[in-house]
Amino acid sequence: MQKLTVNLWMQGTAGEAGEFYAAALPEAKTEIESRYPTEGLLDFQQPLAGKPLTVSVWVRGTKITLINAGEEFAPNASISMILSFNTDERDVLDATWAALAEGGSVLMPLDTYDFSSRYGWVSDKYGASWQLMESAEPVSENARVMPCLMFGGQAQNRAAEAIEFYGQVLGAKLESAFPYGQATEVATAESLMFAQFSLAADAVAAMDSGVRQDFSFTPGVSLEWPCDGQEEIDRVWEALSAVPEAEACGWLTDKFGVSWQIVPSNMGELMERPGAFEHMLNMKKLVINDF
Repeated sequence: MQKLTVNLWMQGTAGEAGEFYAAALPEAKTEIESRYPTEGLLDFQQPLAGKPLTVSVWVRGTKITLINAGEEFAPNASISMILSFNTDERDVLDATWAALAEGGSVLMPLDTYDFSSRYGWVSDKYGASWQLMESAEPVSENARVMPCLMFGGQAQNRAAEAIEFYGQVLGAKLESAFPYGQATEVATAESLMFAQFSLAADAVAAMDSGVRQDFSFTPGVSLEWPCDGQEEIDRVWEALSAVPEAEACGWLTDKFGVSWQIVPSNMGELMERPGAFEHMLNMKKLVINDF
């Protein structure tokens, strides 16, 4: 059962982006999950009153959340989604690529590479980043749609450190790791060209960038982690949060720059309480009894 959810920041376009992804991605559907209230909003949120707040997109059974917000942030390629296809799904891969590339930008052309018979990396018109990969071996269900953290910029060469840290805090388990073997422009020989680890039942990939990047992690893509009860929220929050000024409404930034949303596992139920949205706006760490 999925626990980790990738959240993509949309600049007032979550509704239309949801429809786009439902049409562009394989076995996908979308629905409006929640809406902004009409009262109790901050001034900069007033234009969003009554509009979608979160829009869910289900891709092959994996949920991705689109957050409808302002122009403060946008997704970038530091966290992308890997979509894996079996060899008999090449027509599906190609159709998905064509849909995502329209109006977007190609980071690595769809082609044959040493590691895959058909692979490409593209950022779509909303800034979200996708790696499409054909696999000669059957892909496990939990890895068909998998987030990938690229450690570049200020986080360069910290992928292995991050996996170990997430193991201590969230129980992450390293499944496989492939170092570069020789230094690149910015990566050391020991840096990770690719690694896969698990968070609960979810598969996650990580890599150190092999070339210099002028960007890194931002709240444009965040990772949502549900906790069972306040004690668990407190423990995870204290361990992960490394940038006090970034703490707001359950959001934090860890020491690698990755943005997390640490939420109660019954968040949906809590948000149905009268005034819940306004109460949340006044919190940094979420306190269940304050909803």
